Amino acid sequence: MKKISDIREELNQAQGARLKELLDAYEEDERAGVAGLILRYRKKLENLEKERLRLEQMRAYEKKYAYAGRICGIDEAGRGPLAGPVAAAAVILSPDCEILYLNDSKKLSEKKREELYQEITQKAVAWGVGLVSPARIDEINILQATYEAMRQAVEKLNPGPDLLLNDAVTIPGISLTQVPIIKGDAKSVSIAAASILAKVTRDRLMREYDKIMPEYGFAAHKGYGSAAHLEAIRKYGPSPIHRKSFLTHILKEGTDEQTQSGDRV
Repeated sequence: MKKISDIREELNQAQGARLKELLDAYEEDERAGVAGLILRYRKKLENLEKERLRLEQMRAYEKKYAYAGRICGIDEAGRGPLAGPVAAAAVILSPDCEILYLNDSKKLSEKKREELYQEITQKAVAWGVGLVSPARIDEINILQATYEAMRQAVEKLNPGPDLLLNDAVTIPGISLTQVPIIKGDAKSVSIAAASILAKVTRDRLMREYDKIMPEYGFAAHKGYGSAAHLEAIRKYGPSPIHRKSFLTHILKEGTDEQTQSGDRV
């Protein structure tokens, strides 16, 4: 009779149909330890089947437009922050590509996003990321800068796409057929993959900026307007990566406070 530790290792190494076969084979083993393993791994299989069903539902748009050829998902990260670039990613996945737990990047932990980033970049037919600087955002506004980052991402794809699935927008300056999907990062595997690449790329960059300018706490808030970030701006003033057009109200508050303080003196 096999040791329970050996059975555990065997089950741990098995996948798919082989795992089902082993669970059926050990079903008659009356040891409590084996029964516990069977229960745990059957639950694991059940969860896996649920996840595959969820992903199948997220392929609805990819299937609907499969006739077009290579389908590219596009999404952005960083439209709202007060500092740092806006990022956009474009991803082409093959129809048979399976990447478990793909989802809107905001619904995933940082650790899971990093893991999926590696898997997406390894498995994708093509992928690209575009970044537009804070200075450019101030020059042309955040919406136009987002479009620019998206165009950059698409231009980096090799092979190129035949149709774009976009998260809620239609990108000007691109002649390809585009399908805007509201909350597309939760409805399309391609857009979800793009949302993860854009988010991870930008977050990594903000952590690097934090090493150069630790007083602003960029690693913690990634440039978003947290209370600590606003306090740092008032204390140290804008950094070279702050979006000046986003700080007008904040800086005015600081000026008003200084004026009032001076009046009291």
